[in-house]
Amino acid sequence: MKPASHPTALRLQALLQAAGHDAAVVEFDQPTRTSAEAAQAIGCSVAEIAKSVVFRRRSDGRAVVVVTCGDQRVSEKKVKALVGGPIERAEAEFVRQATGYAIGGVSPLGQPGEVILLLDGLLQRFATVWAAAGTPFSVFPLAPADLQRLTGAPWADVHQEAPAA
Repeated sequence: MKPASHPTALRLQALLQAAGHDAAVVEFDQPTRTSAEAAQAIGCSVAEIAKSVVFRRRSDGRAVVVVTCGDQRVSEKKVKALVGGPIERAEAEFVRQATGYAIGGVSPLGQPGEVILLLDGLLQRFATVWAAAGTPFSVFPLAPADLQRLTGAPWADVHQEAPAA
């Protein structure tokens, strides 16, 4: 783990500082593009990774960014109900255009355009979560309450329910 040096990660660090959040963006030599890779690099559980999953709303092509725990799958049915219409998984080029980030580095902060952002309420079970900082090698820690404050996004039930035993 080392201080951020990539221009995108530094831009995110500046956004955090401007918002009054003092967490440091850090980078790793190994990729942190998946929740498992990030958890291994950081030394936390996969669940403590605030992963971003990007969809495209079919009615208007708007990006829908869902931030959930790294150990959860997103319920497209729940997201569809929350955003008022059908959605589809976003392709890499759409993700980059809509969020300004490549897949594996999509941060919940700093999108260049207007996206619909939903935060999974399960994130609130942790004192600290780790979010992508704009590159597949950079992350930053924050409390779930700070994530909500910084994004202004609502808490929502967007995860798939565990199958009954």
